[in-house]
Amino acid sequence: MSNEQAVARFSNPAPLGLAGFALTTWLLSMINAGWFTGDAMNMVLAVAMAYGGTAQIIAGIMELPRGNTFGTTAFVSYGAFWWSFALFVLFLHDKVPGAFVGWYLFMWGVFTFYMWLGTLRAARALQLIFLALWITFFLLAAGEWTGMAGLHTAGGYVGLLTALLAFYLSAAEIINDGHKRVVLPVGAPS
Repeated sequence: MSNEQAVARFSNPAPLGLAGFALTTWLLSMINAGWFTGDAMNMVLAVAMAYGGTAQIIAGIMELPRGNTFGTTAFVSYGAFWWSFALFVLFLHDKVPGAFVGWYLFMWGVFTFYMWLGTLRAARALQLIFLALWITFFLLAAGEWTGMAGLHTAGGYVGLLTALLAFYLSAAEIINDGHKRVVLPVGAPS
């Protein structure tokens, strides 16, 4: 059996991973943007562990037999991000200085920046997700370092945009596959 035939036996895990990422990012970004207070964080944590974390890691593992290094790296990494975020908020948030939290967010921004570079020959929708996400991380990191609430709020709004883009690509992959034609365009690869 050829590699293409083997890959054809596996479903595309990207819509699952993108949806898990999008939903969790949307919920947290609503808090970051100031739409809700930190009292809503418990719902974010539950979704971060179950959908943003676990479902993305499953999607990343499903990318392995497909030979998709980018998909594996992205989904497993951001799934682990959500788990680390949930564990931090639940157990460690009062034990870590804000400046160090800024470094945590900044380094996720660095990772996301080079992942964005990896999308430059992919569909435009994927490029836009990673572009918006690294801007989100950098705004949130700058907010932690400076204490400027406006940067944190801006990071929340760019996070909302990131989530919408990820929902769109997830929907496009599901709907286009179901209709066996392009219903929702994702932008041709470069």
